Amino acid sequence: VALLDLLGADGDWPLAYLRWEMALLEEMGFGLDLGRCAVTGARDDLVFVSPKSGRAVSRAGAGDWADRLLPLPPCLMGQGAALPGEIAGGLRLTGHFLSKWLAPALGDRPLPGARARLMRLLERTSG
Repeated sequence: VALLDLLGADGDWPLAYLRWEMALLEEMGFGLDLGRCAVTGARDDLVFVSPKSGRAVSRAGAGDWADRLLPLPPCLMGQGAALPGEIAGGLRLTGHFLSKWLAPALGDRPLPGARARLMRLLERTSG
């Protein structure tokens, strides 16, 4: 309900939508673990997410695997303003796990077309 109240009335609704997708994954039992690095246990400099486990990975922990990991936008860590490009990156991240984990549990239905249109809009806005 809070997200719906923000639509059209607040410029921060895309970030609220991204947080809603994170909450959806969590509520459905597929929450991402962004609290500490899966490799080193560090809580700082978390910049990637494992596409298999959904766990955060630090820059140091990524090593040679960095190109196989998903970028972790700072806005998901509560760091700084959420720019349109970061929100789009966050939606790419949640979209990966929605498609990989949630969709199969719900009968392999595709993600809504409106979500893809939102992604395109945010990517155009970010330049």
